[in-house]
Amino acid sequence: MEHICITIRGARQHTGALRRFGCVISESMDSRRLQAWWWKKQGLDGSLEDHPPAEVLERSGWARSVGGAGPYLTLFARAGTSRTAADTAVAKLEIHELPSARGCTYVLPASDFALGLKVGQTPGLADMKVAARLGVTDKEIDKLGAAVIAALEKGPMDPEELRRAVGGAVRSLGPEGQKKGLSSTLPLALGRLQSEGEIRRVPVNGRLDQQRYKYARWSPNPLEGFKLTLEEAYTELARRFFRWIGPATVAEFQWFSGLSGNAAKAAVAPLKLEALDDEWLIAPEERDAFEHCEPAADPQYALVSSLDAISALRRDVRGLLGERDVALEVFGTKTGFLDLPNHAILDRGRIVGLWDYDPATEAVVWWSFAGGNEAMKQAVARTEKFVREDLGDARAFSLDSPKSRAGRIEALRRSGK
Repeated sequence: MEHICITIRGARQHTGALRRFGCVISESMDSRRLQAWWWKKQGLDGSLEDHPPAEVLERSGWARSVGGAGPYLTLFARAGTSRTAADTAVAKLEIHELPSARGCTYVLPASDFALGLKVGQTPGLADMKVAARLGVTDKEIDKLGAAVIAALEKGPMDPEELRRAVGGAVRSLGPEGQKKGLSSTLPLALGRLQSEGEIRRVPVNGRLDQQRYKYARWSPNPLEGFKLTLEEAYTELARRFFRWIGPATVAEFQWFSGLSGNAAKAAVAPLKLEALDDEWLIAPEERDAFEHCEPAADPQYALVSSLDAISALRRDVRGLLGERDVALEVFGTKTGFLDLPNHAILDRGRIVGLWDYDPATEAVVWWSFAGGNEAMKQAVARTEKFVREDLGDARAFSLDSPKSRAGRIEALRRSGK
């Protein structure tokens, strides 16, 4: 199973005295402006309703995928996309799950397939370095890769079918390899071929919320004709990142991209971003709109996944909380903030509640620390119907079973009471 690329970051003070036009502005005004701006940038304000999945991902950013319901919830929260429509877009290669930023898997629009593959190549070299210490050579993996491609000319195959098809070209790496997460040389060849755009993973039942795949040849290769150097590709990634979720910081882009601090600064530099304060950067053409952005007068609710782009792109929960809510025990520890403990309920960019799905009762269990009203209840009911009828469950990741989440669902019930 793919490692879930989640980290814990220290609590950075997003609120406080931010400066605009040289004046110190109140904490609440600036935090609400940021939240409202991210809400609109992410298309959670209704502006993406009924838009195709590829357009949603082009605007809001690549959807983190770890075998959970996240990509479906991303599309539904913004565009009302049904699972059938999302799966059809996958089948037509309008969107696809690829190893990309940091070597982690995201669902990308077709317009970004080449870029995603390019920036995912460097992180993918780590496994090969481990394998080299076990006596595996590039020549051996190249030979195995050629055998895999020859086998796939006959049609898609799952890993076991491939293992039989390539015969002696694949070998076990024994107990020592298993300790390092490499049971054989086959995953190394498959990973390399994926990053080169030669093959792609195809979900066996066409769904994004599981991790059972076959592999197929990818023709034409999306990297054909892609001329950017690796450094230029990371600048393009930075351009998209700040378009999806700016204003943001170089440190936040560094986390998303997996680059070193200096490399992240070098990637961002050509964009000529403007500083809002000592950390926040924004595209010059967006500054005026940001500075005039105000939250909508009436509440606007959306139920999003725990890995939704509005928080996961910048790896930030604190910036989406109200000042009082920061102190809630569920969000903090003595050392900082964790990732969202459950899926989230947002109101105009601010986290106002948490939710999860209980398959036993076929219901969304939720808790709002901002007080639930009729509009929020309607938003919950809409998502509940989608999960029950379209998805059947709303796993955060592939191993998130009803049994494993029973404790956090019960905690939500207690909080709601």
